[in-house]
Amino acid sequence: MVTIVDTLTRTEPADKAKPRHPEKAHRPDNPVQRKPAWIRVKAPTSPVYRETQEVVRQNKLVTVCEEAGCPNIGECWSKKHASFMILGDTCTRACAFCNVRTGMPGPVDPNEPEGIARAVASMGLDHVVITSVDRDDLEDGGARHFAEVIAAIRAGAPKTTIEVLTPDFLRKEGALEIVVAAKPDVFNHNLETVPSKYLKVRPGARYFHSIRLLQRVKELDPTMFTKSGIMVGLGEERNEVLQLMDDLRTADVDFLTIGQYLQPSKKHHPVMGFVTPEEFKAYETIAYAKGFLKVSASPLTRSSHHAGEDFADLRAARAARLGR
Repeated sequence: MVTIVDTLTRTEPADKAKPRHPEKAHRPDNPVQRKPAWIRVKAPTSPVYRETQEVVRQNKLVTVCEEAGCPNIGECWSKKHASFMILGDTCTRACAFCNVRTGMPGPVDPNEPEGIARAVASMGLDHVVITSVDRDDLEDGGARHFAEVIAAIRAGAPKTTIEVLTPDFLRKEGALEIVVAAKPDVFNHNLETVPSKYLKVRPGARYFHSIRLLQRVKELDPTMFTKSGIMVGLGEERNEVLQLMDDLRTADVDFLTIGQYLQPSKKHHPVMGFVTPEEFKAYETIAYAKGFLKVSASPLTRSSHHAGEDFADLRAARAARLGR
């Protein structure tokens, strides 16, 4: 029998049985809307899913798949795809959409790069996504740790391609340069939403700083693929999404992802509307017309979903555009 679930939950260890979002506790409860049929997912049950889970546990790793409550975890882990979250499981910011714990993070684990590399090698990953919490408490925002993780993977699994999904490194001079110098294959930084929604949805960030960060990656290394993503269903207007596409193309961003926002709990920003698959298809068509090499737009699209296949498409699209 196939079980359909509306949300994916996990049991917290006893030492983490504290409110995940104490800073959001003052928000009025927002009833979580029932999801339409097109974005419900199967509960994870496959043996390969359990194997992937065991590798993560043995290496004491944190995955954004679990921390963010990603609806695609069953599919991805059943294919031995996982996105690793470095620098701990506690974020220094309090974005209204995010399911990651907020608070004061602990010290950086110096053994984490080797643990990530072991997991990548044991899982035989062709492509890996490395992301992190925001670490505004660190002088470099965690940039050197990103570089160390990249270097460890290169040493332990040299054939694996690497995608990083970084914070904005706001007010961390020189941090971006450290990550780019480590030569990830894809540099991803998500805008998350349109600028008019930043004050409520992403209050600790600055929209045009994020645009400039992506533009700066291309200035430092024109050959590096750049990527960004947004959620829809947060109350944005269609023309705002189209302007965001233009802003990203001005920064020469190669790859755009657009997915449906799903409210993690009553304490989070409410879903203001569910975008239909037909509307997502229209966004995809427009984005390609604006010049993106790769576009992924669907209700269940997430930054790291199908990242390996998408990277292959990116390389092929660039080669075709260059006539190679």
